[in-house]
Parts: sequence; structure tokens; C-alpha cells
Amino acid sequence: MPKLTIALSGLNNIDSPGPGIPVIRGIRDSKILNARIIGLAYENLEPGAYMHDLVDKSYKVPYPSDGVEPLLERLKYIHEKEQIDVLIPNFDSELFTFMKSEKTLREIGITTFLPTVNQFEERHKSNLPEYGKKYGVNVPYSEPISSVQDFLQHKEKFEFPVVVKGKFYDAYMAYDLDQLGMYFNKIASKWGLPIVIQQFVKGTEVNVVALGDGNGNTIGAVPMRKTYITDKGKAWGGITLEDPSMLDLTNNIISQTHWRGGMELELIRTAKNELYLIEINPRLPAWVYLAVAAGQNLPEALVRLALGEEVRPFHGYATGKMFIRYSYDMIADLDEFEKLSTKGEL
Repeated sequence: MPKLTIALSGLNNIDSPGPGIPVIRGIRDSKILNARIIGLAYENLEPGAYMHDLVDKSYKVPYPSDGVEPLLERLKYIHEKEQIDVLIPNFDSELFTFMKSEKTLREIGITTFLPTVNQFEERHKSNLPEYGKKYGVNVPYSEPISSVQDFLQHKEKFEFPVVVKGKFYDAYMAYDLDQLGMYFNKIASKWGLPIVIQQFVKGTEVNVVALGDGNGNTIGAVPMRKTYITDKGKAWGGITLEDPSMLDLTNNIISQTHWRGGMELELIRTAKNELYLIEINPRLPAWVYLAVAAGQNLPEALVRLALGEEVRPFHGYATGKMFIRYSYDMIADLDEFEKLSTKGEL
């Protein structure tokens, strides 16, 4: 295949890792794609920018919160130098900006493969109860709130403990009203309002990574169980499962919604063997490389879908495959940090 230039964000491979590096690893493993990788970094210390064996060139980009125009202008500058073929944004907080800019990007020659605005909006944490009713999925009761006083109006509908969630990231278990108020303030100061209060469901945390083609077909899906969870709720270890019910649920959601792009279903399996959907992340997760190792290279398939190719669904995957995250001291030179900080590229 001719050489492609693929730009990706999500290079913060830290204690709360972005999906960028695992997605790049999947693309690098591909026997079909011949890719040059452009890293898009929001911070000077995103480790992926310094991983030269994975990322060929890195550029600083403005936060989407700075406005659409500054981000698009920066991307146009990068595109003029690099001729980007495919762009893969990997953060929830940036997806809306890129979805709204999809047509503009396509006009200058950059393709994406993202959910539609409607698909993105209806799976928001604050909309999840309605989502469950619409698509026949078990969902814990939840309420979006803008103040602790709002929660008091719904207090009788909840039993402690409850889960306090940010609109993009972060989730904490609150066992009383004082803890709820503390976590409310902590998350609101970081991610803004509303905050979602979700009824806690006791059970085992399980997840599915999946890819939809936009026409109701599931290109691939791999379920896993978290074997180690950090204090931030991030999976630091996991194992692939043979679980037809999780795959049926995934196929049901993708077929009804015509989901376009990568997704992660966060689920709880109760002692009664019921599955509750607690969150849908609208992109490939940071543990996606487990799916690659299990036989489904979803990053490769995502790139091919973005290029307009016909991609056949994967059939089967290896069960009992494990991933274990670890810390690694990467050594870089100060002059590289200075280049990224002052010139905005490395």
C-alpha cells in the first residue's frame, strides 16, 4: 500500500493513559498499512511525543477549548507540511470539535472516521437512562446535577454509595453527602458541569472494545475483564473473555445506532449475571492493544474505513490473552523538550 500519513492525539501515556500510543502500536503492527505517524500533543510532557520509534514527528496543537478556528489553523499548517491522509482524535473532550469540522477537514484532504454528532450526544453520561430505554439496555439510574442542592432534590431516588462522574472523565465513589460534595467540587473544577450522579451497581467490571462501520455492522469486538484497577478507575491489567452475552449486547447497540467508529462499553456484571451499561466511550480505549494481540487489529481497520475501503468483520479472537501495564523511565534530551515548547514541533 502507498505510504500514508496518519495524525493522532492522545499521546499522554501516563497513569491515566490516552489511547494514542496503543492505537499507533496497532497501526505499526499492520501488515497492510505503510504509515508515517504524526503525533498531536496538547502538553509539552506528553510521553508519546518523545517515543521516536513509534512517532515520526510531533506537533503542539491548541486545546479544542481554545476554539475551533485556532485548532483548524494549526492543523492546516501541519497538513501543508506533512500531507495528512487520516486523522484519529483519541480524547472524548476533543471529539465534538473534530466531528463539527469533519467536512472542512475533508475538503483539504484529511479524512476521519468518527461518530455522528447525534450518536455522540445521545450516549452522554447525562443521557444514559434515556439511551437504555431507547435501545433496550440495562442502565443504572442517574441524574445530571449542577449543584449539590440539585442532588438533594433527587436524594430519595438514590441509596449510598453513589458514583460521582465528570462529563468527560473521572469517577469517584461517594458513601455520604460530604464525600459527594467533595468529589462534585473536585470534578467540576476540572471538567465543568454538569456532574452525573449514578446509582452504584455491585458486580464485576467488564468492558468491550468495538468498531462499527456506520451501517449497523460490527467490524470487530473483544470483551475483557479488568484484573487490576487503579485508584482512578483505570484498568492496569485485563484478560480477554469468551462471553457471548457481552458480544450480543455490543452487536445490538451497533446495529440499532449504526455506530460509526471505535467505542468502548463499560459494563457491570451482577451476581445475578445481569449486564448493566454504565458508560459508552466514543472512541477506541487505552487498552485497545489487547484486542490487537487477541487477533483483531481494530486500529488498522479504523484507518481502512476512514480511507473508504471495504473492511470485512473479524471472526473470533484469542481468549485468555492478558495485558499488564507498567511504568518505564524514558530518557529524553532537554533540547527536545525546548524544541517542542518553543517551536511547537519535534
